Amino acid sequence: MKKEKTKTITLKVSKNTMDKMNEYFNDKKRIKTPPYAVFQADEADTVVTLYESGKAVFQGISADIDANLWSQMEKNLNPTKKIDMKIAGEKKETKKNNKIYFANTIGSDEVGTGDYFGPIVVTASYVTKENIPFLENLKIKDSKKLTDEQILKITPEIIKKIPYYTMTLSNTEYNQKHQKYNMNAMKAILHNKALLEMTKKYPNYDFIVVDQFAEKYVYYNYLKNSPNVQKNITFITKAEDKCLSVAVSAIISRYIFIKEIDKLSKKYNQTIPKGAGHIVDEIGAKLINEYGENILDEIAKKNFKNTEKIKELAKN
Repeated sequence: MKKEKTKTITLKVSKNTMDKMNEYFNDKKRIKTPPYAVFQADEADTVVTLYESGKAVFQGISADIDANLWSQMEKNLNPTKKIDMKIAGEKKETKKNNKIYFANTIGSDEVGTGDYFGPIVVTASYVTKENIPFLENLKIKDSKKLTDEQILKITPEIIKKIPYYTMTLSNTEYNQKHQKYNMNAMKAILHNKALLEMTKKYPNYDFIVVDQFAEKYVYYNYLKNSPNVQKNITFITKAEDKCLSVAVSAIISRYIFIKEIDKLSKKYNQTIPKGAGHIVDEIGAKLINEYGENILDEIAKKNFKNTEKIKELAKN
């Protein structure tokens, strides 16, 4: 069986984030460091190097997960600054493929994999050529560039017209399944089920598109024990910008995720934050002190590094 591909991701961080990283990796630092580096440390399957310039380099199989966590920290600490993150070997943004963009497509995307609190939501949707003007009039684009307010406003219009199927993996299910599957394996299983459902109901499609989160052979390897597997998928990086059905799926997934976070906030009479930054740790500790440690089984992804920090904070 082939190994998962090692990734190298570079993230530019500010002084306050550098200080947080220096503190967090204090017990994980290597004795020797490269020239001009503040430190080099080991974090599970990732080697993290922080340079004096503020450049943080993440290398390893799980580099994307670690880079995204510190990207969220940078965003939380410096909300007005633009995130500068690059993936080695990733080609510059290309123009949309008109053959796919103007076709009948079934596309899928997910939300919640980088958030400590809240579920993972995967949606597949079916967009026909006739739907394109409607979606363009709504100014559909990368959902990451839309605010929560914009998502909440346009999604009800979208779901009235665009067929879709959503799967939500609760935190309780996630924590049980993570003992057997890693994050990407769970994502692949959810995407596969959603796509099978949509292709069964809407067979008149030209392309099936997935926003690529793993190499093609790795994706299908995750599904080796699944009884039915959706084939003929076109995997595209940053597919939200290039395929409207993926963009729609991302927006619907985020809409549902926002609603689920709102439900948690009302249930626990506390604003539950998104992401995995220091605010998450503070709220997590507060919830443990009020409801007990088992609360994390229900509302959090316990394998995240936040769990250790939250438990430590709760003691103080």
